[in-house]
Amino acid sequence: KTSVARFGRARPAQIVSPSPSKPWHAMAPSGSSITLYHCEAARSFRVLWTLKELGIKGYRLVTMPFPPRFLAEGYTKINVLGTIPYFVDGDTKMTESCGAPMYLVEKYGPSPLKVAPDEPDFGSYLNWITHADATLTFPQTVFLRFCVQEPKKGLTEAGIAYAKWFIARLRLLDQTLSDGREFLCSGRFTIADIVVTYALWLGNSLGLDKRFGPYKPQTNAYMDRMMSRAAFLEAREEEKASLVAWQEGRSKL
Repeated sequence: KTSVARFGRARPAQIVSPSPSKPWHAMAPSGSSITLYHCEAARSFRVLWTLKELGIKGYRLVTMPFPPRFLAEGYTKINVLGTIPYFVDGDTKMTESCGAPMYLVEKYGPSPLKVAPDEPDFGSYLNWITHADATLTFPQTVFLRFCVQEPKKGLTEAGIAYAKWFIARLRLLDQTLSDGREFLCSGRFTIADIVVTYALWLGNSLGLDKRFGPYKPQTNAYMDRMMSRAAFLEAREEEKASLVAWQEGRSKL
């Protein structure tokens, strides 16, 4: 729900195709009922990346300046929290950046992006999805608020403590990736990789890996691989174009 816009970057790398050729992907599902309210490089990027990996077409992307509750007039009338993401699909409305990808792979599947209950890694898949925000992203938002956005509040020590806490909590990911695996679950790319990679990208963009790290080699290499995927790079380009449309008055709430 916080934005790291303007700092994020996709590292130069060879583009990897979004996913293996599967029947579900042969005909792109229509997302004409979907609207995603977003800020550049914010946690809502998890949802946009998932839309791209699923090949969903026709959705509406509204990329606003951050924070939208102050800079996008009328946004709190749409989302009372004033946070992002705000994901709408018909009558469905969601505010959680790890919940909306789960919804998408269930509703717009079948898809190899999800791990099914009868697969051995189902529990691990669910754990990584919740771990990504509750354990890896939350402490970074404290740093972002008190060390970047509101340093005059005098709570920078708390922000720094939570940044160190984030680096320490990477030990589970470091250990998991130490066996040389390419992906977190079931030997394939899933939304668990999407949501965890975003947390790593956020830390990298805030400079936490350099200031308090560094990331372990296997974790850094994993982040680079995930951020080189075609769908990631396409999502980055789309959010930039969408923000320009907002700034030029071509995009509205």
